[in-house]
Amino acid sequence: MMTTDAVIFDLDGVLTDTAELHFIAWQAIANKLNITFDKEDNEKLKGVDRENSLKYILAKGNLAVGTAKFEQLLKEKNDQYLTLINEVNPSHLFDGVLSCFAALKKSNVKIGLASASKNASLVISKLGIEHLFDFIGDAASVANSKPAPDIFLSVAHGLNVLPKNCIGVEDAVAGVRAIKSANMFAVGIGDNQILTQADLVFPSMSEFDFNQVETAFLLSAT
Repeated sequence: MMTTDAVIFDLDGVLTDTAELHFIAWQAIANKLNITFDKEDNEKLKGVDRENSLKYILAKGNLAVGTAKFEQLLKEKNDQYLTLINEVNPSHLFDGVLSCFAALKKSNVKIGLASASKNASLVISKLGIEHLFDFIGDAASVANSKPAPDIFLSVAHGLNVLPKNCIGVEDAVAGVRAIKSANMFAVGIGDNQILTQADLVFPSMSEFDFNQVETAFLLSAT
């Protein structure tokens, strides 16, 4: 019998939005390399890890760098991002997140985090919600980043639940693909014209309705 054992959330674009901080940090790197990097490019990097984001920027500029230079650029980007992230506080948490988590706790549903960011623990600590998670996935510990299912499967394992009994929540196409590849029910946050692979889409977390999600999830199994 199908049960809702856990809901596994992405971080950026779902619980808070640090996309602008990533944009500022990546744009600084791109400018240094004389590569144009705009908001449209930043959108394409939603749900993409740091290494593959840098590869995207280098490919856009038809630029090749050695391993040492590549690692140096990754460090520079991360250092700038960490400086910017010092300003993050609980007020940056999206509306609806705390009430959603409260509903999950009331229903004895476990809460997991599956973020592509290696700084996810720092961000949720600054948001003041670290204690609400039953398991926090470590993007650095999985072999393949989204759209591969690795991080979602890793979190399900950490929560000691079956993937088929999990609901994943994502705002990026790559993230939704990862959820579906993990054999989980996918909830999208954003535009249903873009998140076409999601089983259910809400425009924002403030409109996330767990009862509606659970009903749709259980119906999908029949």
